[in-house]
Amino acid sequence: MALLHRVRWLTRMGRIARRASFLSVCCVVLWFDVAEAQSQRSVARRWNEALLEAIRNDFARPTVHARNLFHTSAAMYDAWAVFDDVAVPYLLGNRIGFFACGFSGIEMPTDREAAREEAISYAAYRLLVHRFSASPEARGSINSFRTLLTELGYNPGFTSMDYSDGSPAALGNYIARCMIDFGLQDGSNESGGYASTAYRPVNPPLHPADPGNPALLFSNRWQSLSLQFFIDQSGHLLPGNTPPFLGPEWGSVRPFALSEEERVVRVREGYPYSVYEDPGAPPLIQPDGRGTSADYMWNFALVALWSSHLDPTDGVLWDISPGALGNVDPALQSVDDIKSLYRLEEGGDPGQGHAINPRRGMPYESQVVPRGDYTRVLAEFWADGPESETPPGHWFVLLNYVNDQPELKRQFRGKGPELDALSWDIKAYMALGGAMHDAAITAWGIKGWYDYIRPISALRGMADRGQSSDPSAPNYAADGIPLYPGYIESIRAGDALAGSADEHVGKIKFWAWRGPNYVENPEEEVAGVGWIRAEDWWPYQRSSFVTPPFAGYISGHSTYSRAAAEVLALFTGDTFFPGGMASFRAQRDVFLTFEKGPSVDVVLQWATYKDAADQCSLSRIWGGIHPPSDDMPGRLVGAWVGQKAFALAEQLFTGRDTYSALEQDREVVHMRVYPNPQRSGDVLWMSFDRPLPEDRVQVTFYNVVGQRVYSQSMNARRPAVSLRSDLGAGIYVMSVRGETWQATHRVVFVD
Repeated sequence: MALLHRVRWLTRMGRIARRASFLSVCCVVLWFDVAEAQSQRSVARRWNEALLEAIRNDFARPTVHARNLFHTSAAMYDAWAVFDDVAVPYLLGNRIGFFACGFSGIEMPTDREAAREEAISYAAYRLLVHRFSASPEARGSINSFRTLLTELGYNPGFTSMDYSDGSPAALGNYIARCMIDFGLQDGSNESGGYASTAYRPVNPPLHPADPGNPALLFSNRWQSLSLQFFIDQSGHLLPGNTPPFLGPEWGSVRPFALSEEERVVRVREGYPYSVYEDPGAPPLIQPDGRGTSADYMWNFALVALWSSHLDPTDGVLWDISPGALGNVDPALQSVDDIKSLYRLEEGGDPGQGHAINPRRGMPYESQVVPRGDYTRVLAEFWADGPESETPPGHWFVLLNYVNDQPELKRQFRGKGPELDALSWDIKAYMALGGAMHDAAITAWGIKGWYDYIRPISALRGMADRGQSSDPSAPNYAADGIPLYPGYIESIRAGDALAGSADEHVGKIKFWAWRGPNYVENPEEEVAGVGWIRAEDWWPYQRSSFVTPPFAGYISGHSTYSRAAAEVLALFTGDTFFPGGMASFRAQRDVFLTFEKGPSVDVVLQWATYKDAADQCSLSRIWGGIHPPSDDMPGRLVGAWVGQKAFALAEQLFTGRDTYSALEQDREVVHMRVYPNPQRSGDVLWMSFDRPLPEDRVQVTFYNVVGQRVYSQSMNARRPAVSLRSDLGAGIYVMSVRGETWQATHRVVFVD
C-alpha cells in the first residue's frame, strides 16, 4: 500500500507540476522571470504553446512529439510561406517521397498578414485536433485548441478546403489535410498507434524491485523493465507493467533534411532497420573480457561512481556559474578519446567556463552550491518530468524563452533587417522542428539497430557475475565489474551488508544513491548516499519509471540537445544566449520530486546554447540513464543533424534549390583522416586502404547540403592538405577523387 500511495502522490504532483509548467510557458514567470502579455505574442507562438501543453497532457513519447512539433511547425510555415514573395513552402505544392500535396495557387489578398494568421490558425487547429484525438486527456486538449481558435476570432465549424475563392481559412484546412494524409504514410505507423511492427526483445524483463539481474541473457542488448506500476515522464499511470520498446523502427520515418543517400539499411531477423549517420557499435562486453570489454566496464562503472555525487551533505561545493562550468574544448568531444571528457571520480567535464560575459563585458558572478544539489536538480530538470513536454518540446520552451528576451534582435543569422514577430517565430519553429524530427529519426534508428543495454541492467548484470579487477581474489569473473576503492568494492565478512549469516560476502557493493526505497515521503525525506549492495542499485529516478522504455545507444537527450543548440546558434547568429546568459531557478525544498530538495536555491545558468546542451548530456549520467558511450556519439550526431536541418530550412526561407555535389558512380576507396576534429588552417592527414594509382588527386570539401566550399589538388604520395583558414567551424564531407575512384570522410572543423 505504501508503494501505491507514492504512485498516487507522484501522479497528483505530476498534474500540479504540469499546470505550473503551463503557467510558466504562457506567462514565463516560473521558468525564466520574463513577462509578456499574450496579446503581444504571434499567432504561431500561441499555437506552439497550445501544442506544448497538449504534449504535457499526452503520453511521454519523444519520437512522436518531435514529429508533432515538426509537422505543426511545417504546416504553419507553409501557411505563412504561400503569402511570401521569396520563401518556398515545404509540403504545399510539392512531392515528398511518394506523397504529393497539389496546389493550384491562391490570389494574393490585400491584407497578407491577416490572411497568414487565419491560414496558420486553421492549419494548426485541424492538425492538432487530429493528432491528439487519442490522447489520454484528449477532451481537454481539443477544448483548448477550440478555445484558442475562437479567441483569435475564427469559427471552428468552418471545414471547407476549397481555397479557390481565396479563402485563407479553407487554405489552412487544406494544408492540414495534406499534412494529416502525409503523416499516415510517412513510416511512423500512426494509424497503428505508432506501435512496433517487428522488434522483439531478446532478454526477459528485469524486475528492479527484486535484487540483481538473474534474467539477463545478453549483456549487450536492451532489457525491458517489469514494474508494479508504470508512470511515464508525463505523469500518466499506464496499463500493463512491462512497457515495450518505444519506436525501434523509427529510423524508417520520412525525415526533413536527411537524404536517402545517407541512409543505410541493416537487417536483423529478416526486418530492415534504417540507420542515418551510423556511429558504429558501442563498447561490447565478452565473457572472456576481451575486445571492447574494458571500455564497456569503464563506461557503466562511471555511472555507478557518479551516483555517489547525489548527496548534498558530502561537503563538496561547486561553482556552477558560467564562469566555472561550460566552454568545453570542442577538440575533446570525440569518440576516439571519450575518457578525456568525463572526470571519473570528481564528476563533470573539463570545461573551463567563460572568463567574461561577452555581452555584458563583465565576469560571471560565482554561484557556489553543494554538488549534490546541483546534480540532483540537473537530473530532474533535463529529464523533463513529470510535467514533460519531452526533450524536443523542452527545446521549444527554451526557444520561446530566447524569443522573449529584450536583448534579442530578430535578425536571421544575426544579420540584415529585423523580422516581425510572426516571421521570426515561423522560421525558428520550422528550423528547430525539422532538427528535432530528424534527431528522433537518427537517434532511434541507431537505438533500434544496436538495441543497447541500459545502466541498471548492465551494472546489476556485471555485479551478479562478480569482480573483474583481481583474478586472485574471490568472486572473480572476466566479464564482471571493475573495483574502485571507496566506490565499488567486494563485501567482506563483518561488513554491515554481509547479512546475518554472511550470505552476501563476496558480492559487490556501491557507494551510491540509496534508491527510492529509502524515500517514503518525497516531500520530507532524502535517500542520501551510502553503501548498498550493487544488486539493489537504482538510477536517480522514480521507482515507477526507473529508465525510459527504449535502448540506450545513442542518447536521445544528447542528440536532441546538440541539434537544437546548433540550430539556435545558427538562427540567431550568436552562440551565446541573449544577454550572455540564460537561467532557471530551482527553489529550495520545492523543485525536486524524487526526494526532498534541493537544500539551497540552485540557479542553473548557461552562457551558450552548447553549454546548455552539454549540461543536459551530463545530467543523464548523473540520473543513471546513460553511460558516456551513449552520450558522446549522440552529441556528434546531433551536431550533424542540426546543421543539416538548418541548412535546408534556410534554403526554404530564401527559395534556393537544394542539390548534391557528390558523385556516386565511382569505385569506393576507404580512407582515414586525422586529426579529426580538425582546426581550420592546420594540416589534415589521410591514409588509404590501398596504394593510390595517381601521383596527384583532387580533394574537395562540401558543406552539409552538398555545396562545394573548397577544393585543391594533393600529392598522392604525401596525402596531406593544409586547410584554408576561412573554412568555418562545422561538419564537412571531404571527397578525394582519382580518375575512377573516390573516397569520402566526414570532417569536423572547430574554431
